[in-house]
Amino acid sequence: MDAEIAALLACLDGQRRHVTEILAGLEEEALRRAVLPSGWSCLGMVRHLTLDVERFWFRAVAAGEATVIEGLTSGDEAWRVGPQEPAETVLAAYREEAALCDAVVAGRRAQDAPAWWPPDLFADSRLGTLREILLHVIAETATHAGHLDAARELIDGRQWLVLTD
Repeated sequence: MDAEIAALLACLDGQRRHVTEILAGLEEEALRRAVLPSGWSCLGMVRHLTLDVERFWFRAVAAGEATVIEGLTSGDEAWRVGPQEPAETVLAAYREEAALCDAVVAGRRAQDAPAWWPPDLFADSRLGTLREILLHVIAETATHAGHLDAARELIDGRQWLVLTD
């Protein structure tokens, strides 16, 4: 694997771990509860990261996988988690999608162009290389990990990587 790709994936993996570890130990009810005015739940955020971030940017845009592109949805569908869907299913799907995306990225070079670009979307901010896609996903995942930090602190007071006396 290209050294730059390996470094970027290692950074992304750290953010992915942050997402899953800040949620560790929360009960189903807490994972489903909206604690911020915008109304999203922790599970909804993980679903968004799975479908709108990992799957969209790597398997659709970077790799151009036809079945993924055909299955894309618009709107808020990715944020919704049904009441009968277990939390572990949502979290496992995130880990599985990350592994699939890592395989897509590992076989490419940082300067490779996207295989597909969504028509009429992001016209002013088209990402031109896999490097740019990776950096975008790292930033988006880190941002949402921070959102999950705030949600977790509101739920039970736990903070990410806080040293205590």
